[in-house]
Amino acid sequence: FPSGELHLVLDNSSTHTTPEVERWLAHHKRVRFHFTPTGASWLNLVEPFFAEITCKRLRRGTFRSVPALIAAIRSYVREHNKDPRPFIWTATASAILRKIKRCKEALETGH
Repeated sequence: FPSGELHLVLDNSSTHTTPEVERWLAHHKRVRFHFTPTGASWLNLVEPFFAEITCKRLRRGTFRSVPALIAAIRSYVREHNKDPRPFIWTATASAILRKIKRCKEALETGH
């Protein structure tokens, strides 16, 4: 493990603040939790990156050890960062609401 503090960004779930977790944190002083604001959907924008690395690198590889897997991930990130491009949310609110309406109708009618 790297030395120094370990900072974890977590959603605002109450499971992260149970007495068990609090006791564990008391024994692991270098771990720091940071909670996102309630309803922070911006955190969901990291999911496309994980999907991309999974599809483009991890599913295509064979890794005989954890260090080999870590090396593959680091290599992918280095290459990706040579020409980084932001993930952009392209759906409009009205398009999302239309899709929700269609899904709701399908669930209600069974079609």
